Amino acid sequence: MNEFDCTVCQTLMHGYLDQELDPATAAQVAGHLADCAECARQHDQARLLMTSVKQRAPYYAAPASLTARVLAPEVPASRTLERWRAWFAPAFSAAGLALAVMLYVATPGSEQPLMDEAVSSHVRSLMGEHLNDVVSSDRHTVKPWFTGKLDFSPPVFDYSAQGFPLLGGRLDYLQHQTTAALSYGRNKHIINVFILPTPQADKPRQSETIRGFNVVSWQENHMRFVLVSDLEKSELEAFGLLLKNGA
Repeated sequence: MNEFDCTVCQTLMHGYLDQELDPATAAQVAGHLADCAECARQHDQARLLMTSVKQRAPYYAAPASLTARVLAPEVPASRTLERWRAWFAPAFSAAGLALAVMLYVATPGSEQPLMDEAVSSHVRSLMGEHLNDVVSSDRHTVKPWFTGKLDFSPPVFDYSAQGFPLLGGRLDYLQHQTTAALSYGRNKHIINVFILPTPQADKPRQSETIRGFNVVSWQENHMRFVLVSDLEKSELEAFGLLLKNGA
């Protein structure tokens, strides 16, 4: 058993899911998950639990009586109460703000599971030596390869002239959907481009960093695009703009 074993991985699992680990440790966890089926299974269960809590946590509207009391004119307080309020109000305000920040940070957004899966798939593609099912820089070779394997036609372009050569493509699986994954190169960096259909409306391009990897995503014409790489953020955003205009 190596130094970074299952016990260490499972101890760090929740910090990994909450994105609390430093990039180096997160990369170690991601690498272990790519090789260990049992830890990967526990990771998937924990991630699904977080998503389920987010989606199914009950919401209770405030009763009308409480709303009325909140909106009612303020009754002048006694001098003692005023002194008490002046003393404790800052403490309660600080505690409330801290709680709000904790809840905001701990609650994953609706897009977070997809982004997490995309980053994990990117890591697995690099470590498992399965970056492409079809290896070619010719879009007329890569694009037809997906025919019959997907129920949609992913846009495929080669940007060698702009410094982002097409390397190939493969099938992947994100959010319970078979997904097109295209790989591009940039110097010695690899960019994974995940493309899958969505019924949702268009969403503007956005950037974030997850477990030390830069992620650029957007939705357009009922297609969702997620780019993942360790490439510099500005370069990945430039490539995203290039792909968005070409798609």
